[in-house]
Amino acid sequence: MRIDTHQHFWRYDPVQYTWMGPNMEVLKKDHLPEQLQPLIRDSAIDGTVAVQARQTLEESQWLLELAARFPFIKGVVGWVDLRGLDVKDQLQKLASHSKFRGVRHIVQDEPNDQFMLHADFLRGLGRLAAFDLTYDLLLYPRHLPVAVEVVKRFPTQSFVLDHISKPLIKKHELAPWDAQIRRLAKFQNVYCKISGMVTEADWQHWKPSDFKPYLDVILESFGTNRVMIGSDWPVCTLAASYSQVIQIVADYIEGLSKDEQEHIWSVNATQFYKLHS
Repeated sequence: MRIDTHQHFWRYDPVQYTWMGPNMEVLKKDHLPEQLQPLIRDSAIDGTVAVQARQTLEESQWLLELAARFPFIKGVVGWVDLRGLDVKDQLQKLASHSKFRGVRHIVQDEPNDQFMLHADFLRGLGRLAAFDLTYDLLLYPRHLPVAVEVVKRFPTQSFVLDHISKPLIKKHELAPWDAQIRRLAKFQNVYCKISGMVTEADWQHWKPSDFKPYLDVILESFGTNRVMIGSDWPVCTLAASYSQVIQIVADYIEGLSKDEQEHIWSVNATQFYKLHS
């Protein structure tokens, strides 16, 4: 299988999606499996991982309902209140669904950059392993040092970094992101999604070559056994089509061996999220 490890669904509601600004009109409508299915077919993608876009248990349950109806949705990364005293009960209920494969919190929007080091959040993270669940790290570069401290505390927990941590691609800046990525990648339980790049570039004028310095750092740091591909659809449509986003990575990795390409396209994602065909 070729896996898109990062996409979203929503029924648009301006109250629920306040982060969509005036320059994001393309996102302000329903984005559902029926719209995504022909896009993945045209890009020869066999399955996807649906990732939460709202921090509600209701959305996590809704994504699982979609996954039950659409076989191409191979896994769901949902949200639970990791700080809640009832986190074990929340996890137990959701993990009873075979396609519930991980948890994410929108850390990038938290006002305190040290959010992940709060005792209640760490306690919740510590619950995931018992349910064989992964954790998606949604961060800005400034959060990477905190992520290192968190990962260090959970050597047996599987983590994946979303969107290569959103470096300043539009400004063509590598430092200090590159050094922080290398530091995080030293932990073998951390993977990385090549996703979310086009929206960190110049939306109207990006070129495939803009991404090469960042992709070089990711491949050098994580290797081909801990990297996976994600479209970030429909958010990616702010700057590029689904096929363009997939093609950026396809072109970049075409010089790798067949085995290395297979790992990036499918093996790593299947093993990390424990996906089933």
